[in-house]
Amino acid sequence: MTPTAKAGRREWLGLAVLVLPCLLVSMDMSVLFFGLPFISAELAPTSSQLLWIVDIYGFLLGGLLITMGSLGDRIGRRRLLLIGATAFGAASVAAAFSSSAELLIAARAVLGVAGATLAPSTLSLIRNMFHDSAQRTLAISVWTSGFAGGAVLGPIVGGMLLEHFWWGSVFLINVPAMALLLVLGPLLLPEFRNPDPDRFDLISAVLSLAAVLPIINGVKRIAEDVAIGWPAVLSIVAGLTMGALFVRRQRRRPDPMIDVKLFRKRSFSVSITVGVLSTFAMLGFALLSSQYMQLVLGLGPLEAALWNLPTFLAMMVSTTLGALLSRVVRPGYVVGAGLALTATGFVMLSRLETGTGIGYLVVSVSVMLFGMGAGMALATDLVMASAPPGRAGAASAMAETGGEFGGALGMAIFGSIGIAVYRADIAGTAPAGLPPEALDAAGETLGGAVAVAGRVPPELGAPLLASAREAFTSGIGVTAVAGAVILATASVLAVVMLRGIRSSDVAEATRAAETPEQAGATADEGKRGTPVG
Repeated sequence: MTPTAKAGRREWLGLAVLVLPCLLVSMDMSVLFFGLPFISAELAPTSSQLLWIVDIYGFLLGGLLITMGSLGDRIGRRRLLLIGATAFGAASVAAAFSSSAELLIAARAVLGVAGATLAPSTLSLIRNMFHDSAQRTLAISVWTSGFAGGAVLGPIVGGMLLEHFWWGSVFLINVPAMALLLVLGPLLLPEFRNPDPDRFDLISAVLSLAAVLPIINGVKRIAEDVAIGWPAVLSIVAGLTMGALFVRRQRRRPDPMIDVKLFRKRSFSVSITVGVLSTFAMLGFALLSSQYMQLVLGLGPLEAALWNLPTFLAMMVSTTLGALLSRVVRPGYVVGAGLALTATGFVMLSRLETGTGIGYLVVSVSVMLFGMGAGMALATDLVMASAPPGRAGAASAMAETGGEFGGALGMAIFGSIGIAVYRADIAGTAPAGLPPEALDAAGETLGGAVAVAGRVPPELGAPLLASAREAFTSGIGVTAVAGAVILATASVLAVVMLRGIRSSDVAEATRAAETPEQAGATADEGKRGTPVG
């Protein structure tokens, strides 16, 4: 059998270019957090407008991933990437210089649409650029590190910029990176598209959006209200109904937007599940750990963000290590071991106390993310290897949409558990003598308790703050136990379901699928004399 071609210097330089949009798409989810007080002072948005400024980006990004991934398979993944980069850069400028809340919401909406073109295009291009199984695994590990790194770097970069510039600077950092992508992309990235594309199904695109948006909206509302209300339930039910119609349409069409038969492949379905549970745990606990650092340990926002850097480095090392281990150990065992280590990190976090200190928290989270990095990277690699090259864009979009759902569910469920324990504890430990309205405010959230403690006399404020911090830390402990159970279960699932898959099996399946027609190679690079693919 002809050996698989190895990627050369051009492909690895191209990977560096592809990490740029991943980093920025992820950063834009969190870079705005520190800028909200400045935006509120400058643009004076209503509470509803402020919510839309924050949410519209993630809503449209998550809702359009499947559509954009499928579109990239049809029109060309590099072409869609460059179109998205142009729109992302232009929308960033518009957001930075918005003179009203309405304009900022509109700019954030365009950023979400553009972001949905960037994310699946980058991952599907990696699938086509790196044909060797070991090299592809390593490349996807680097991609995973870039995506995770954006979430960590967003608050750090945002905080540093806001110390010296106006709030719009958090958007302008996207512009030079997008300009670099537009210059280097045509030089280093080959074009790939399905050589026999199906007709674009507008009805399926609308159904996918109508399914994803209401579910994410409902879950986010549960997380924000820390309660299950009828509006959130109805939103989720409506999304699930649209999702069922979408799946039904895909099964009946000869040219589906998503080939639902892929879920019959154990490597595909289990890997998607692993990705969902990993982001579920990571983003769900990030919400609580950031509050712990600021409201329990008393760190400033930028200082708290900087303490997250060691945890990101741990994840970056583990993604590379996981890729190397998968060459000699079956991927299922590496994924399972990573998830088991993540569960261990959660067990360590369950022992947090108010006086534990930042060092123990950082070590515990580093252990958690070290295990998670290897599992997420290899699971993503298995998803991409399971899909035909001509549908790599749609497959990558499904993996990333699963991550969006996992993150939203994690914040909702972990947040609900934590606040429920907090409210139960604070009700029994708050000092006597607090005015009823102060007690109600302190019982809602830890932030509310901190505010109340600053307004009441010191003899009431100090014990209130102490009991509130104890209650919140108890909530973290219970949440961490739940996380440990979920990730330990996922670890067993990964080992049992994926243990029969060897790296050589994945390589053989990938090689068998990559005939010239299936690889979707085009010849638009003839000017340089190098064939694409």
